[in-house]
Amino acid sequence: PSSDCVTAEQLCLSDSTCNATYRTLENCALAKTRLLSLDHDSRLRCLNAELDLGNSSLLHCKCHRRMKRQEHCLRIFWTVHSSMTDGYFNLETSPYENPANEEHWKTDYNKLAALVSGKNCSQLAGDATNPCLRATHVCNLSKKCFRLRTDYASICTKGAGGEDVCDRRKCHRGLRNFFEKVPEDFTKRILFCPCQDEFCGERRRKTIVPDCSFQYNTKPNCLWLLDSCLEDHICKSRLADFQQNCQPIDMSPDGCSLHSHAACLQAYMGMIGTPMTPNYVSNSSVEVSLWCSCENSGNQKEKCDQILGMFESNKCL
Repeated sequence: PSSDCVTAEQLCLSDSTCNATYRTLENCALAKTRLLSLDHDSRLRCLNAELDLGNSSLLHCKCHRRMKRQEHCLRIFWTVHSSMTDGYFNLETSPYENPANEEHWKTDYNKLAALVSGKNCSQLAGDATNPCLRATHVCNLSKKCFRLRTDYASICTKGAGGEDVCDRRKCHRGLRNFFEKVPEDFTKRILFCPCQDEFCGERRRKTIVPDCSFQYNTKPNCLWLLDSCLEDHICKSRLADFQQNCQPIDMSPDGCSLHSHAACLQAYMGMIGTPMTPNYVSNSSVEVSLWCSCENSGNQKEKCDQILGMFESNKCL
């Protein structure tokens, strides 16, 4: 049975054989992050060390999306599975626990939504016809949802309209905080609200303050975005989770290999606030994309198109 990787690491370090094997794997992972090319013997030593873990709980450990020491947990996971990312972006397995096994908080969303419905309509102009506005009003009644949404909104709008450029890293951290710490009843309704008109669609597109979190002055190459992502434990983990849960398959009636659209949407939300942050591309459709292009990809054009296609033409998503 899988345990969390922080606990598994503590158990391993207390055993001399496992400890020695784990230290070897740490060196292998370090060489990878520094982009050092390993010779044949070193690669073999790294692969054998991974195999030597055998039935150790480290080999089967997972992390939780909302755990306190998430980055530390993910670092352990990728240390143990460093051979997975050899030369290609297809990450074989998600480091995250199956969503079905994670705790779901009881939320007071419906109670707060009823309060919003009971308010004077003139106070909430356009609320009935704009589900995105309504979802925001409900969020404002929850202390946690209001606080964390206000936090990222203020960080991500700093410098807007002025000469100062916003702090994208802080903006991304604020967004991750919001989507990790606020119950999904609130976050999903704000991000995936169904719109009938462009005013609502524009509000939905601007949920993540795209001027800071999503857009650069010019579109970078998607391969550059991928490289930035693979250098970051959180982004690499969210990408692995997205690839596992949003794997499209043509022969399936719902276009989804795992037949779980809820898990796919959760994995999509996990990408927001990473170097590969996706967003709606317009205010008149639900099409999403990365902010990148595949022009000038040379002989890696096919790989680049594949990365972009995971978001732009993914039937599962």
